[in-house]
Amino acid sequence: MQTPPAYSSLVAVGDSFTEGMSDRMPDGGYRGWADLLAARMAARVPGFRYANLAVRGKLIGQIVHEQVDVAAAMGADVITLVGGLNDTLRPKCDMVRVRDLLTEAVERLAPACEQLVLMRSPARQGPVLERFRPRMEALFEIVDGLAAEHGAVVVDLYGAASLADPRMWDVDRLHLTAEGHRRVAEAVWQTLGHEAEDTGWHLPMALTPPPGWLLRRTADVRFARQHLLPWIGRRLTGRSSGDGLPPKRPDLLPYEAGHKAGHDAEHPAS
Repeated sequence: MQTPPAYSSLVAVGDSFTEGMSDRMPDGGYRGWADLLAARMAARVPGFRYANLAVRGKLIGQIVHEQVDVAAAMGADVITLVGGLNDTLRPKCDMVRVRDLLTEAVERLAPACEQLVLMRSPARQGPVLERFRPRMEALFEIVDGLAAEHGAVVVDLYGAASLADPRMWDVDRLHLTAEGHRRVAEAVWQTLGHEAEDTGWHLPMALTPPPGWLLRRTADVRFARQHLLPWIGRRLTGRSSGDGLPPKRPDLLPYEAGHKAGHDAEHPAS
């Protein structure tokens, strides 16, 4: 087996998915797949450095204008870029503009690192998200094309049956649980050429008895009141849960296990 490159630095670019919601830490912040990936990479390379510029709720235009040039200037070995999905979930979405902005991001980031990592985001279930599925799949076609053109690798989370399971999603039904983030970190780890620690991260989860009707309806009502209605309100008014928040980990610094997460969990979800 070919030895994978000993990458010495990682910069993560994106929105709430890369920030790590809803993988909550004891201090109230978020961990997430990028932190988990950085920890694994740091265990292999002394002095490994890590930055996470992700901020929840960011659209691809904001990611390009606020994060891409900063990430490119850091000169990291690996850059991960996940963005555009928030755009597809807006009432109005110009997919041509999304394509152009993603292209701009990739054209800036690919030459600035040894390996650019793109993703096809995980599948999600539910009638609200189902109506946006054609846009999501169009986004992933754009990602695949850009990766082929610019030598990036694509982590296919959309095709992973495990991540389509409702048990992998937090109560807001928009963000992965800690277990979901662990599986994403494993997927990126393997895509970068490292030996698998979990060969079955993508496989369907074992069946468990579904909750009863009353529990499901209670959960649906709570979800609508606490998460869906506020989320719709932000979409309609153009507001974002990340407004005013700084990057999670803005500087490319040596990674230390157990470092304090960047954002307080009390802020509303993306």
